[in-house]
Amino acid sequence: MKTEIKLVDYLASRRSIPAFQMGEPGPGKAEVEEMLTLASRVPDHGKLAPWRFIVYRGEERARISAELKTMALAKKPDLSEEMIKVEETRLSRAPVVVAVVSKAAPHFKIPEWEQQMSAGAVCLNLLMAANALGYASNWLTEWYAFDEAAYPLLGVEPGERVAGFIHIGTAMVPPTERPRPELAEIVTWVGEEA
Repeated sequence: MKTEIKLVDYLASRRSIPAFQMGEPGPGKAEVEEMLTLASRVPDHGKLAPWRFIVYRGEERARISAELKTMALAKKPDLSEEMIKVEETRLSRAPVVVAVVSKAAPHFKIPEWEQQMSAGAVCLNLLMAANALGYASNWLTEWYAFDEAAYPLLGVEPGERVAGFIHIGTAMVPPTERPRPELAEIVTWVGEEA
């Protein structure tokens, strides 16, 4: 299922597919392991590997989603029917969901911020690795990424934080372009003119 494309062409056209627009087939265990190996090749000052992965597959996605819905209703009992349906499919929209968990912690030499950025780089690499193997992907956080009460359910340990949930599957619709910032709006040049 691998796709051959020049990296510059890929970066010029890279887009995410919404998780609810993904379906089967999803990657098998060997493909997920290949993706995770590729995703791990990120800048990592001090070689700390200040992140880890939790892979959600099969029926566990529906079970965890049902419990997330219960938690969401406990916090907001007046959720609309539409939002209840969203809550009960949080981890079951795509065939595979990978949590990238940041283990950033105080270190005598490596600032926590650098460790957190390494986890963010892992998320982006995982998106690209999934795409390189021919799958659609999407990086989401959503409320339960920031709610420590949900962490035991998700398998996140005390002191860890979720950098993102990477949803992986087959695109059910073609990707659409979205507006991107103009360079003039986001670039400051310092020094001589090019």
